[in-house]
Amino acid sequence: MADAAPPPIRTAVVGFGVSGRVFHAPFLAADPAYSLDLIVTGDPARVAAAAQSYPAASVVASVAELWARADDLDLAVIGAPPATHADIAARAMDAGLDVVVDKPFAVTAAEGRDLIAHAERTGRALTVFQNRRWDGDFRTVSELVRSGRLGAVRRFESRFEWYKPEMRASWKAEASVAEGGGILFDLGTHLIDQALQLFGPVVEARAELAVNRPGGAAEDDAFVALRHASGTISHLWMNSLAPLLGARFHVLGSQSGYTSFGLDGQEAALGDGASPLDEDFGLTPVERWGRFGVGGSAAPLPSLRGDYGAFYRLLADSIHEGAPLPVDPADSVVVLELIERLHLETALHRADERTPSMKGHQ
Repeated sequence: MADAAPPPIRTAVVGFGVSGRVFHAPFLAADPAYSLDLIVTGDPARVAAAAQSYPAASVVASVAELWARADDLDLAVIGAPPATHADIAARAMDAGLDVVVDKPFAVTAAEGRDLIAHAERTGRALTVFQNRRWDGDFRTVSELVRSGRLGAVRRFESRFEWYKPEMRASWKAEASVAEGGGILFDLGTHLIDQALQLFGPVVEARAELAVNRPGGAAEDDAFVALRHASGTISHLWMNSLAPLLGARFHVLGSQSGYTSFGLDGQEAALGDGASPLDEDFGLTPVERWGRFGVGGSAAPLPSLRGDYGAFYRLLADSIHEGAPLPVDPADSVVVLELIERLHLETALHRADERTPSMKGHQ
């Protein structure tokens, strides 16, 4: 007789902006390993949207109400602004809950290391929602690198770009770098994580950061160059104000290359109301497949299916069976260390540029 399935993982989602509404709640609701029991949001419009979309879940206005109900829960998924991540995650673990933290994991690497130590002390599972590891185009690139079909990868180019000249009123529009604001924390946490997953540790890093929106609190345009110990050079672009878009991936190996355009479609589909259970969810249309090969002989290459739901399937295996976490939080600390280093070196460089030269005054 087969063992009975374990009871669903009783879950609370903290925040019902894009993160909670698009990236977390749909997958928790679609996966029988979970039950979506509680949603925390104080925004009246989001309260109404959450109640309509997930009538079986209780909607509460504050994390204080979450702690009051912690005995009836197993997991907290934190999609609140980054400056709140460390405090909410630590309190959730103290309340006996396992924790998923949205990216960026924290606003400093020190906070991230403290959270990992806290998880070890409390015996709770702690992971980070680096969902872009399951983009269809990134899964395709990963397979090309892993299989050796590209040969030795010499240069890896990766972009997240769009054109949004009018910033919507939100915490992202107002948050400073110290609060986890800016495009390096927003998109760089994905692109840097992907580069590290493909090519390993970094021995050299530099960045060009710019604030182009008037009154912007943090950078909205970034270029990052990484040299990996493996020999690969990664060039990463993030831009909120790009009227024309470059290639999503442009990967040059010793034997072949791969180029693709356009972002993975899972986020857009979810935002339009699609379900992860839809038959075509995560599939890339043929006309958007990347091209693989050499010169004129390059041909379209079928994209692997995008699968954000894999994160939660792997997490359920970890919670129930002790399997590895879907994302090791130590990986996200390394990303934060790089972002801190790039922000610091950029600030020091600008300070040097503003310091008057002493030549001719001696």
